[in-house]
Amino acid sequence: MTKPNESTRRPAAPTEQQITLRSAAELADALPYLVGFHPDDSVVMAALHGDRGRLGGRLRLGIPSTRDEWPDVCDQLAETLVTNCEKRGSRPDGIVLFFCQDPAPGETGRAVMERLRPLAQRLRIACGGFDVPVYEALCISDGRFWSYCCPDNRCCPPEGVPMALPGTSAMAATATYVGMRVRGTLKEMEARLTPMTGKSVTEQVRALDTAASRLVPRVLDSGGCAAVREETLSVLRLVLRRFRDTPPLAHPMKSDARDGTLISHEEAATIIIGLQDRTTRDQAAEWMEGPDGQAALRVWRTVARRCVDSYAEYGAAPLALAGWVAWSLGEGPEARVAFSRALRLDPDYLFAHLLFQACNDGLDPETLRDCLRRERADRAMHTAVHAELERAATSDEAAANGRRRRPRPKSGPAATPTAAARTTAPRTTRPARTTAAGRAAGAARTAGSRATTRPAGPTGPGKTAGATGKPRVQSKEGQRGTRSPQ
Repeated sequence: MTKPNESTRRPAAPTEQQITLRSAAELADALPYLVGFHPDDSVVMAALHGDRGRLGGRLRLGIPSTRDEWPDVCDQLAETLVTNCEKRGSRPDGIVLFFCQDPAPGETGRAVMERLRPLAQRLRIACGGFDVPVYEALCISDGRFWSYCCPDNRCCPPEGVPMALPGTSAMAATATYVGMRVRGTLKEMEARLTPMTGKSVTEQVRALDTAASRLVPRVLDSGGCAAVREETLSVLRLVLRRFRDTPPLAHPMKSDARDGTLISHEEAATIIIGLQDRTTRDQAAEWMEGPDGQAALRVWRTVARRCVDSYAEYGAAPLALAGWVAWSLGEGPEARVAFSRALRLDPDYLFAHLLFQACNDGLDPETLRDCLRRERADRAMHTAVHAELERAATSDEAAANGRRRRPRPKSGPAATPTAAARTTAPRTTRPARTTAAGRAAGAARTAGSRATTRPAGPTGPGKTAGATGKPRVQSKEGQRGTRSPQ
């Protein structure tokens, strides 16, 4: 192996957990811990900094199937890694390359190595174009690894070097000590988000057709969009509670299979169609931490697997939500896989694009979580105030109805007051309103009235006073005029 060049950069802080990788074998064994999973069918680039070769930014991309794409892809990979490191304030002093791919049927690991050699050479040239040397380039296939940089057959024989047994290296021990874990292979992670197959697909498509014909016209109608949103969120709350009450199984595949039984085709269809509304999706993103977050991640995986057949592109929303919740819970590798699949379905999906960029830039998701918490608190306050106003209006209406329905005295000599009594009897005062709406109405009348008082006089039939109790004025000709100007 070639040695890193000298540099004036400072070594890592002594308080950080450090491990030294001294050989190609240790580099190959450390790869799954560097990216969080076994990156099969991938090109992985790792930046090195300083005279001790401190690991920095990493980049992974699936190996292009067409050789004609290799030159452009190599140039883009080299530029992306170098510029991203520079944005973080540290230009790499070197790069390590990994090429991982399993043999095709009838192919050997050595044949894979030879087939990918031109790709490795082209990527080394692209990195050199940015004045960043490649210290090592390894091909990992069929449980063995080969070095494209080391010509010594004693350490890098033509038949390759067997990989160390999982969990037996110094890197594995250190990763266990600090709590790092490997989440399986890339294919296994993608399988958890891949649309389901089998006989259930027909039933799910039928449910999606029904939900689309029922909900889409209402979503397009501005008057029915709010009702669809509430229906979708209500189904989501019910499903989320069901997942929260059912803990996951230890084996990921068995757990996913059991999760598929916790949601019906109709519920999944309602959620999938409803999530196409941006506001609904944003409110669903608020389930991102604690028990709700763990359950929501399982829900989004399950819903993403239900986006089948012609509804595959609808999976961008649940995949982006799965990526957001995984990132929020500290599952960066799974988040990147979910974001990648969402953008593969819809390259212009801004929600996934922005979150993917923030995740790759190493931003702290707590800032976004805090925004969602405030949004949820503001919405809860708005709902409470609206409910209180409705309650006050209902109380006022009930009080008014009670006054209108008060029974009148029966007609007869004993019940009907005489004209004199109606004239001389003192007027009774109506009890003051006690509701908030009544107090507001009374204050408005008080502010708008004049300072004049009503003259004494009879108020019997034919003598009805004005609505505001103000005296009417007469013109000089004795005709009844209009009310006094206010």
